[in-house]
Amino acid sequence: MIDQMTYTDDLLNFKRLCGDPQVDGFIQYIFADPAKKLQLQQWMDGKSGAKHLSMLQATFPGFTFIEKAADLPVWAEPKLMKAGAVFFARHSEIIMSLLGLLSLPYCYTAANGAMVLYLSELIRKQTTKRLYDTAVFVWEVMGPDAFGKEGNAYEEVLKVRIMHAAIRYYTIQGGKWDNSWGLPINQEDMAGTNLSFSLIVIRGLRMLGYSVSHADQAAFMHIWAVVGYFSGLDNDLIPGNSKIAQQLDSVIKKRQFRVSTHGQELTQSLINHILSINKSKATTNDILGLMRYLLGTEIADMLVINSPDLPTYKLMIIRTMNLLKSFKPDGDSRAIYHAAYAAFKKRNPELSKRN
Repeated sequence: MIDQMTYTDDLLNFKRLCGDPQVDGFIQYIFADPAKKLQLQQWMDGKSGAKHLSMLQATFPGFTFIEKAADLPVWAEPKLMKAGAVFFARHSEIIMSLLGLLSLPYCYTAANGAMVLYLSELIRKQTTKRLYDTAVFVWEVMGPDAFGKEGNAYEEVLKVRIMHAAIRYYTIQGGKWDNSWGLPINQEDMAGTNLSFSLIVIRGLRMLGYSVSHADQAAFMHIWAVVGYFSGLDNDLIPGNSKIAQQLDSVIKKRQFRVSTHGQELTQSLINHILSINKSKATTNDILGLMRYLLGTEIADMLVINSPDLPTYKLMIIRTMNLLKSFKPDGDSRAIYHAAYAAFKKRNPELSKRN
């Protein structure tokens, strides 16, 4: 994690050629042996937990990233992480909504990085399942005890890290990848994704009228910095403050955001999913208008999110109500988190049985 940095094209061009060497080597080693590959797949499909993580460490000894999968970086601040978890619990419902309305389509605008999702066809053909998996990941790493001894965060992030290496392996082996796009799931794209789940979420909350203090922003982003570390993100791509995060986001946006048919298709699959599960009184135009507002006209047009602008009076109502919510007493954050997570699972009973 860094507090000062200047991101140049030369640096980020290099980062596009970098993956996760430790885990990439591990995947090549494992995939060369069908028995080891089966063992890894069985572990990946198992339920998370501290004991389950120790099973992987015993099964595949000698790999540093596995042995140290639960060792916090020296710069991690547990108190700040707990404060970030409290902030998430207080705003979990709207944060989860923002992932679909803002964070994911924001990522899809990065044409080269989005090509990995497009080629895998997972988002387009298994939209609901894949979005559910992403949501569960966020719930798990944002829990009040996620990084405690009995928490699931360490293993959840490790699973994603290994999955990313496997996707890199299969994407390159598939023969459809163009090296001009950089390496599949490269360091620059991983940094952009981490920012979309942290900095961009904070931006979305403020646009919707929520009062977010600098302390809450720092705490929430600190958790995502830790998640980025365990995901294999290079230290110089983990911002230590919002100024560096905003600079990195701005540079990546300038370098990578552009019109692409695959970005538009991914966005349409996402929109179809959002509309299919909408049980509120919001109309299609309301939802798409809100997406356009959050993303901004330039990005919304790139993704072909066609809708009239959200009426000013509706936006004012939303912002006013959310501002009032910001000043409600916090209550028991643990109870709030667990109740909200349970409600999420109840809304997705068939999918939750698979986890």
